[in-house]
Amino acid sequence: MFLIVGYVIILAAALGTYAIHGSLLALWVPTEYVAIVGLTIGYFVAANNITVIKATVAAVPGILKGSKFTKAFYIDALAMLFEILAKVRKEGLMSIENDIENPDASPIFSKYPNLVQDHHIMEFVTDYLRMMVGGNLNTVEIESLMDVELETHHHEAAEPGHVVSSMAGAVPAFGIVVAVMGVVNVMGSVGSPPAVLGKMIGGALVGTFLGILISYGFVEPVGKLLEQKAAEEGTIYKCIKMVLLASMSGYAPQVAIEFGRKTLDSHSRPSFRELEEELKARKGK
Repeated sequence: MFLIVGYVIILAAALGTYAIHGSLLALWVPTEYVAIVGLTIGYFVAANNITVIKATVAAVPGILKGSKFTKAFYIDALAMLFEILAKVRKEGLMSIENDIENPDASPIFSKYPNLVQDHHIMEFVTDYLRMMVGGNLNTVEIESLMDVELETHHHEAAEPGHVVSSMAGAVPAFGIVVAVMGVVNVMGSVGSPPAVLGKMIGGALVGTFLGILISYGFVEPVGKLLEQKAAEEGTIYKCIKMVLLASMSGYAPQVAIEFGRKTLDSHSRPSFRELEEELKARKGK
């Protein structure tokens, strides 16, 4: 939503102020639009492998949606972890074996469809719970393994943002390429009347204008939003990591989830009282 609002403001500021003293028709040079867009798409295809291309194309529509990582989502995540760890503490590690092997049918996990539907989150949770069930754990080694996995995941999640930001850096250069092509065309018509030459030179300069406007006004914001989405997604994994490590270190479930709560951003972190009251309410159901 804010992306569209930003685009409207950018266009109003750029075209509105120009329209005060010039004709907007002078900016309408379709061939230059086509050339810049074509060069940008060509750069995107040439600079990335098919995996990155697919990931970027799939990620872009997500910036128009609201974030699912709200306070309610984090409360669900902490409540889910609390329930599974409380079961472990009460009935032993082997009691959760069926839960982690089939989360969709688990009486605990099935209460949290928003989490179960996220394949990556559930895989992260169940993989490390499975390791807990499997035997003695060295928390230092597990933490190191988690860090490596999270670094890999963050790299993959951040790739679309890096790709789009790289494209934004290339678009002004493509605008210059198009402008130079226009100047070359002008040089071939030096015998034409000044009015005709002036129009041709103005059309050539539109390429530079378009390259800069499209880059910093339209493409760069998409790259920034994708990077923010990737960083936001990493928070839930840090939260889960801290809860599981605290549990592996022998802390009670109530304390372990507090470790996780503390990793959350201030704007989406439930207070200690909010989380406690929510857990009590769910326990009573």
